[in-house]
Amino acid sequence: MGAVRGFWHSHVGWLFRTKGLVVRTKYGRDLLEDAIVRNVDRLYFLWVTLGFVLPFAVGYLFDGLRGGVEATIWGGLVRIAVFQHITWSVNSICHMFGRRDFDVRDESRNNWLLALPSLGEAWHNNHHAFPSSAVHGLGRHQLDLSALVIRGLEKARLVWDVKVPDVTSQARRRTAADAA
Repeated sequence: MGAVRGFWHSHVGWLFRTKGLVVRTKYGRDLLEDAIVRNVDRLYFLWVTLGFVLPFAVGYLFDGLRGGVEATIWGGLVRIAVFQHITWSVNSICHMFGRRDFDVRDESRNNWLLALPSLGEAWHNNHHAFPSSAVHGLGRHQLDLSALVIRGLEKARLVWDVKVPDVTSQARRRTAADAA
């Protein structure tokens, strides 16, 4: 029963306890110092509203009120629900099910089933082993779409100082099972 309670808390229960708030100065000081990120955050409710209004407008243009309502449901409600549950699944599923490639102090795991819909975030054990790495898919067959975008931005010289652990660092952190 404890595992079920832990799974629930890590998936969505924490929202009811913390009301979704975290200590921003502890976990996101660099983001708080970025004016663009602060403005996006300040306009959060505008973005959420647009996430419903724009699908409604497109649906309305094609099929009137019925199309607007259907587009709001699929392009607003369902889209947001699926996105949130994929995000939350990284915290819940990736701490219970999957492979542990690196020795870390928690139960984080890499889960290949969630890797594609989470854009690579489900290589969660890798993330816990190397939290400052911009790349989570460190293995040969670990597809990481976010890393591909970051690499593209790096090649276009739009981002720089991208951190990725070297082979030596990775070898040092490998689990005993992988080292054998």
